Amino acid sequence: MNRKTVVVLFGGQSSEHEVSRKSATTMLNALDSKKYQVIPVGITKEGQWLIYTGPTEHISTGQWEKYATPAIISPDAKQKALLKIVNGHVKVIPVDVVIPALHGAWGEDGTIQGLLEMACIPYVGCGVLSSAVCMDKVFTKLIAKNANIPQAKYVWFTKEELGEIEKVVERVEKKLGYPCFVKPANTGSSVGISKSKDRNDLVKALQLAAEYDRKIIVEEAIIGREFECSVLGNEDPAVSGVGEVLSAAEFYDYDAKYNNSESRTVIPAPITEDEEKTIRKIAAKIYQAVDGSGLARVDFFIEVETGRVLLNEINTMPGFTSISMYPMLWESVGVTKTELMDCLIELALAKDNGIRG
Repeated sequence: MNRKTVVVLFGGQSSEHEVSRKSATTMLNALDSKKYQVIPVGITKEGQWLIYTGPTEHISTGQWEKYATPAIISPDAKQKALLKIVNGHVKVIPVDVVIPALHGAWGEDGTIQGLLEMACIPYVGCGVLSSAVCMDKVFTKLIAKNANIPQAKYVWFTKEELGEIEKVVERVEKKLGYPCFVKPANTGSSVGISKSKDRNDLVKALQLAAEYDRKIIVEEAIIGREFECSVLGNEDPAVSGVGEVLSAAEFYDYDAKYNNSESRTVIPAPITEDEEKTIRKIAAKIYQAVDGSGLARVDFFIEVETGRVLLNEINTMPGFTSISMYPMLWESVGVTKTELMDCLIELALAKDNGIRG
């Protein structure tokens, strides 16, 4: 049996570097070595690409860099290869598919997808356009609005507009009031997000968000429960059941997600059949509206007072850590992580075949 060569990209220059390493570790452990020749390639925080062949556990701890060798994906479409560089000599390693286990900027935003498109190498996950628009929360909201998908009220600003902070604050207060949530438009894993209860909080939150992105979005605070749903597929995607997020903090921020053991998820979520149907229907609708492919996780609120189901956001490369909702939702219906990885690779190859014929 000829094994396919699979490159797993991890790390990256974004604020989600550490989460990416954890996701990649889970994926690497799940990939069937009988089916695939797996090559881990890490990107350091400084942007250096390195091939790594040591123990998988060193990836999650960060020790992998000590034992790695320079290697890059060639953009040459005739090569379709990884270039390993040793003492000035280049070894060409043909690649069948890439899994970009990268979260945040320069990985989940269409940039790496563009490189792989140029190189004519199939890859797991959404394409250039869908990755880019889903990474940018403002564009996601514009698409959702056009698709008549219910969501929280919002306003957005550029970093430059904060030079007239009073005008920004007044606009937020007029449109949304307090409390409200301030977010960088292009981060994930709840990085840089703050809840503002008054004007002083808002100014600090806007300044924090501006440290992560030049676009800032401010949303009304929804008093409700948080839910997540997994989508898998290309043109006719499958939608998982629904899981509920029970945050140990006031909201599900980075620390609550990855560092607070009291945060937990409930699968299946204790909701009505109609609520589950609505969430799953909207998940499929937004996935298709953004031209999703491969996989995505879609996040929701159910407002306590009204019972409204509201879209929160869509993640085109959701976390794959041991506590991540995406794989757990599929595992709850009998799909193992190994089977899930097989399916994602098959979808990547099918999408590429459909594009290139």
